[in-house]
Amino acid sequence: MTVRTRFAPSPTGLLHIGGARTALFNYLFARHHGGAYLLRIEDTDRERSTQLAVDVILQGLAWLGLSPDEKPVFQSTRAARHAEVAEQMVAAGRAYRCYTSAEELREMRERAAAEGRPPRYDGRWRDRDPADAPAGAAPVIRLKAPQEGETIVQDLVQGEVRVRNAELDDMIILRSDGTPTYLHAVVVDDHDMGITHVIRGDDHLTNTFRQVQIYHAMGWETPRFAHIPLIHGADGAKLSKRHGAVSVLEFDAQGFLPEALCNYLLRLGWGHGDAEIISRDQAIALFDLDGVGRAASRMDYAKLTHLNGVWLRQADDARLTAEVLRRLAGTPGLVLDGAAEDRILGLMPGLKERAKTLVDLAASAAFLARTVPLPFEDKARAVLTPDARALLAGLAGHLAATDFTQSAVDAALRAYAETEGKKLGQVAQPLRAALTGSTTSPGIDATLAALGREESLARIAAAVAD
Repeated sequence: MTVRTRFAPSPTGLLHIGGARTALFNYLFARHHGGAYLLRIEDTDRERSTQLAVDVILQGLAWLGLSPDEKPVFQSTRAARHAEVAEQMVAAGRAYRCYTSAEELREMRERAAAEGRPPRYDGRWRDRDPADAPAGAAPVIRLKAPQEGETIVQDLVQGEVRVRNAELDDMIILRSDGTPTYLHAVVVDDHDMGITHVIRGDDHLTNTFRQVQIYHAMGWETPRFAHIPLIHGADGAKLSKRHGAVSVLEFDAQGFLPEALCNYLLRLGWGHGDAEIISRDQAIALFDLDGVGRAASRMDYAKLTHLNGVWLRQADDARLTAEVLRRLAGTPGLVLDGAAEDRILGLMPGLKERAKTLVDLAASAAFLARTVPLPFEDKARAVLTPDARALLAGLAGHLAATDFTQSAVDAALRAYAETEGKKLGQVAQPLRAALTGSTTSPGIDATLAALGREESLARIAAAVAD
């Protein structure tokens, strides 16, 4: 058997973090078993589904590196097939046309509520002759569900789960306007797509019993189900906007790397010993459903941010430079030319050591693209006292005589500090303020080397003259 999984979001909203983890688990399970990972856009709710949401889903999956192996399937294009299957079930005696009116359904619900029972359809058209139908009435099609025994699901995460068939009524599979219900469409699509494993949130577990009955009614092989726990906020409540970023693309805007987010989501409900930093290749090799727990996970943004810092330090410098330039684009006062790009790339090893997010990284790199005279933070301006400016004026000549490699400027700084009877920090701190406009930066020797002779001397001269 070739494993085939699917991620099936509804484009009625953005791709949220819970959906991203579901997609990741489907992707990893398929890859681990040498199978295929598919995408189905469940857009049958035409009033609420939007093209914007579809685009955001596709963009979010692409950003995470979770694009499907085949062209996405759009559920709305398959309505004729859904209706065809419903009619096949009627012909086989596994479903029937129901002419119950809205008023009758309301009376059923009210009676059930008065008697303390859950509202269920009473099956009044289950064995009734369609010839008795009211003239002009448009019927729905209902599944003729088993009324005795149990429906049992051997879930790969939750274990064996079962429900008494007496607790389930004859659900509608085709509405009176000929459109399918969600539960019916999902079964038909999963069958036609050859899905072998349905991995989804455990909020769908109650739907599974009804869907299994459709599989049985059609004589189709049932896929294996795996219902994974939901993600909650740090307070244990259902994850919402008040807990922080919800849309996957918000995490991009907030400066998280996709590999860091995937690493975090992988460990959110799945474990492999004490391993914390897990690459995509390692995840594919290790992931299986027996490592998924049953308890809900809690979103921890502090831990995600820590992981992001780890992945930033491992990331390619050229890639990070491109990200910084993208995020700084359009910022007033910056010139993002080739020279700025070279400076950022040159200093990237030092810049990324201090950053937790790409937003931090871009902010710390911005000084490399500024033009003279620099804007000074208050703390930096306070460092540039008259004595400090005089010290910098003398330092400039010593630096100009070097080849501006990192080792050369370091030696020049130390020699000058010794000549002036100063500690290295007494020279480096006003120099840092002059070069960056702030009191923090990577090592001063690396900063000088990244800026280069001409730019460094111009910044020192501007600070001395300020």
